[in-house]
Amino acid sequence: MAAEAQRYREFRMPDVGEGLAEAEILKWLVAPGDTVSDGQTVVEVETAKAAVELPIPYDGTVREILFPEGTTVDVGTPIITVDTDPGAGPPPGAEAPAAAADGADGEGGADGEPAAGEGRQPVLVGYGVSAPSGRRRPRKPRIPEPAAPEPAAVPEPAPVPQPAPVPQPQAASREQAARENGRPLAKPPVRKLAKDLGVDLAGITPTGADGIVTRDDVHAAARRPAPGAGADHDRASRNGQPAAPAGPAPAAGSVPAVEPQSLAAIRERRVPIKGVRKATAQAMVSSAFTAPHATEFITVDVTRTMRLVGELKEDPDFAGLRVNPLLLVAKALLVAIRRNPEVNAAWDEENQEIVYKDYVNLGIAAATQRGLIVPNIKDAQAMTLPELSRALGDLVATAKEGRTPLADMRDGTVTITNVGVFGVDTGTPILTPGEAAILAFGAIREQPWVHKGKVKPRHVTTLALSFDHRLVDGELGSKVLADVAAVLERPKRLITWA
Repeated sequence: MAAEAQRYREFRMPDVGEGLAEAEILKWLVAPGDTVSDGQTVVEVETAKAAVELPIPYDGTVREILFPEGTTVDVGTPIITVDTDPGAGPPPGAEAPAAAADGADGEGGADGEPAAGEGRQPVLVGYGVSAPSGRRRPRKPRIPEPAAPEPAAVPEPAPVPQPAPVPQPQAASREQAARENGRPLAKPPVRKLAKDLGVDLAGITPTGADGIVTRDDVHAAARRPAPGAGADHDRASRNGQPAAPAGPAPAAGSVPAVEPQSLAAIRERRVPIKGVRKATAQAMVSSAFTAPHATEFITVDVTRTMRLVGELKEDPDFAGLRVNPLLLVAKALLVAIRRNPEVNAAWDEENQEIVYKDYVNLGIAAATQRGLIVPNIKDAQAMTLPELSRALGDLVATAKEGRTPLADMRDGTVTITNVGVFGVDTGTPILTPGEAAILAFGAIREQPWVHKGKVKPRHVTTLALSFDHRLVDGELGSKVLADVAAVLERPKRLITWA
């Protein structure tokens, strides 16, 4: 057994984040029978923060993939097994099922003892080896003996000959063994779902392969009416309330009629809350109900900024770089933070301290197919404009591809959310947990504007700054927002205020 354990190695779901409890399998990059090497990426998973590729730490051949794509797996659960010595031949007992199939009736040996192949107990993923049953399954005769006549007024009909019992597959013995032990077969995520919905797995008829309870089985059990539904019907009748008429009892052996789906159910689509969406929801609820938010707005003429964007696009120092208004908004915010460093802080509730930070990890909210994430640029305050442009481009491209590393998701200090790309003028953004301020950058529109005493068409945008009122009072928040607007109105302040 020790040698076999050394040969067949299980790769368990690692904790790829900071204390994450689970991850969803997005895509398998290998299949059973494929040869793998140490360090080769075999699966892509999604945590509550980002998508991550996992390398296998073994050399060998993939023996079994334990969870399909789309399954959420707890950290520490085996997800794939590898045969590290494929040249050693098949494992002991591999031919046992074939020997069992050669039995007289598929039930065991000649005297009802289990066949040789049944001596190997099935392994339940995450639960070890199921214990053998203490009872012996009796053999069924091919043709039952005629029942002894009993004295009765009406003679009983002769018994109908029974067909020979069909050999049960190994899955049936696995299911029976599990149920005789009082534990139905189900994967850890399904057990968690049943627990959350209050469904007893012992009362579910499994429909999955090898007698395994599936998610659909659990959802179907959760939708069944409670056992007291009939009592509720009688109680309603006694109280004079209308009750649904009870239909005729189904005939014995007939399939119960399935209630038709409502029109709303047909037109609805339900998606489990998990991954990035789940983490974002939890973070936003925590932020909204932990930090007292205050939001201020300012509308600013950014015509000169738009002119500078056009000039920078032609500058050789920005060749191959993406230059857009967001770049100058980011630089304007960094200048405002340098002039008002108290806004770059965090509230430490546990230690009852305010943490002022001498570095700026600038977060940029990015919408992805899996939800909103906020990766950040480390030490953005020390970057030149071309360096900041390159970092912004890399950050956004990586986020949209779903390849943002976890290191880029940690330790942010302040965030920009660009709602203007969606044609939105402004908003009241919610703080990223652990940060004191977030700036919303709205759409830039050409509008009539009083400029030098005359009404002229100018490029105008609206900025909104939300801040944690425990850390940032109205004066500080107003100064930061006014400084950002001043830089965007007259971009030469990027030089004079440097």
